[in-house]
Amino acid sequence: MDFADGIADLAQRIAKRRDSIQTEEATKNAFVMPFLNALGYDVFDPLVVIPEFTADVGLKKGEKVDYAIMKDGQVVILVECKHCKGDLCFQHMSQLYRYFSVTEARFCILTNGITYWFFSDLDQPNKMDAKPFFEFDMLNYRPAQIEELRKFTAANFDVEAIHETASDLKYGSLLMREIAKEFDSPSDDLMRLLVGRVYDGKLTANVLAKFAPMVQRSMKDTVREFVNQRLSSAMDDSSKVPLPSAAAAPDAAGEAGPAENGETATDIADIVTTDEEREAYQIVRAIVREVVKVERVGMRDAKSYCAILMDDNNRKPVCRLHFNRSVRYLGLFDADKNEERVKIESLDDIFLYADRLKVSAASYGEVGRKELLPA
Repeated sequence: MDFADGIADLAQRIAKRRDSIQTEEATKNAFVMPFLNALGYDVFDPLVVIPEFTADVGLKKGEKVDYAIMKDGQVVILVECKHCKGDLCFQHMSQLYRYFSVTEARFCILTNGITYWFFSDLDQPNKMDAKPFFEFDMLNYRPAQIEELRKFTAANFDVEAIHETASDLKYGSLLMREIAKEFDSPSDDLMRLLVGRVYDGKLTANVLAKFAPMVQRSMKDTVREFVNQRLSSAMDDSSKVPLPSAAAAPDAAGEAGPAENGETATDIADIVTTDEEREAYQIVRAIVREVVKVERVGMRDAKSYCAILMDDNNRKPVCRLHFNRSVRYLGLFDADKNEERVKIESLDDIFLYADRLKVSAASYGEVGRKELLPA
């Protein structure tokens, strides 16, 4: 099985079983050990993975870290685990921080079995950094993150190679996070920079407050326009068939898509993709990967529903998530693209409709050049 497929399989199991995990030890057995195994480390070989690893630190004797991963007889990665129902926090780092300086390990992992924080010593040699250089969420990851995670597999593990790229990865992810914060709530510094370029008057607090929602909408509209242009350019290069305008492109069920339903820029800016929608998206991807390539499955959010599509195409719906009200519905499609909404009590209920989701996804076959050419 390919590495990416193995991680997708594990993500499906985690989404299905995490509500039943009651202890930290169960988290290790059900989630963490399979994760290490997916990375290619034999968790049952004490020469490869040492559970309850002990290293005396100063006056503190007999403290243990949950796992030590070995390579060529040396500790290369330390792993500390927490309960899957608790969020990771920096207070959990204390043991790893102490152990890092007294072992030869260059990397540490803090995890709750769902989220994995990877640490190294980028700031000061032999001293664990205060912030992770890489974060991986089993229920919400991007394809590019799979490739970063692949570097930690037993077959590809190279301390120096990872260390060389870790700095860019760390600060790149931190910059992305700061940029995302600016999109959600532009800071005064950014507001003054942008508004100062278009407004000739004095930038008082009232002026900045007036411009704040406009700046936020403009930023999101700019990114959306940029993405649309890139998609249009890619289609033009591959097929020479111009994309229809957003206002004229109905989706598969005969309705207009997110930008086609009369929504204004303000409506689009108000769209918020929730953690629950992202988790449901990962569940659907894990289900349909048995019949289609998982990279073909995408998500496009709208104000009234969140669509899961094949090939980012509104005419190829797999399902819809109607999660914006107190009662949640999963929208399923038949062969004629008619939508049926079924009530779900929890995200686990999505697995009850796995067969129908697979049929919908498989019905679109493989993308080929014929599909892109005019009839």
